[in-house]
Amino acid sequence: MFYFVCHQFLFNMIFILLILSVITGVLLGKYFGKKEKLAKNLLILSAGFLITICLNEVFPQVYTSETAGNLGIFVIGGVLLQMILEALTKGFEHGHFHHHNESSNILPMALMVGLFIHAFIEGIPLANEHEISPYLLGIVFHNLPISFILGAFLFNRKEGSKSSSYPSLLIVALFALASPMGMLLGNYFNPNLQPYFLAIVGGIFLHISSVIIFESNKNHNIDWIKIGLVIVGVSLALIMHLFHNHSHAGHIH
Repeated sequence: MFYFVCHQFLFNMIFILLILSVITGVLLGKYFGKKEKLAKNLLILSAGFLITICLNEVFPQVYTSETAGNLGIFVIGGVLLQMILEALTKGFEHGHFHHHNESSNILPMALMVGLFIHAFIEGIPLANEHEISPYLLGIVFHNLPISFILGAFLFNRKEGSKSSSYPSLLIVALFALASPMGMLLGNYFNPNLQPYFLAIVGGIFLHISSVIIFESNKNHNIDWIKIGLVIVGVSLALIMHLFHNHSHAGHIH
């Protein structure tokens, strides 16, 4: 009984945390969305965090599973899936929102579908979470800048523009609920499928973070601020990774 109560409490916490990460990002985007540099810096910071979580948490879990022999194909599948989704979202995931003429070409339905699929798949591996893991925090950290950009795009359009008629709240609600819905549905999947979904998410994470980090700079000059933000993101993820491992070791002893 006690285990069930604790598990339900943790499940509810994860559910709320996922939704709050989107709502917080959207509100920040709504009120600070015109500060494009802030959005870019948040993205770069999250990319450093995300690629570290991917390499230290996701891939080790994938490649130490019993079905590791075939999972590389699913990682590649995740990369390709994200490339397809970006045809719908026009690169929202890595900050391509600043040109009004480009943004106005994004259909609300395409944006909703692309973001929903992206977040839904990320939520599926959370079905068997028994703690606030680095993977979960990676999704939360990843949600903030995307939601920031989403809020800036949906709520900072010029009056009279086509985008002002977008069903903004519906898009935000669907994006906020996508990962929790993936987590809920994941409970009904065969646990043996978990490594496959995690491999797909690993490919998605790898693609997004590498695009943000390695997008070419103007004239290919060294951008020290960008490098510094990546290092900060990597450091935060490493601290969480070490703390997570230490707490696990403590439980074992």
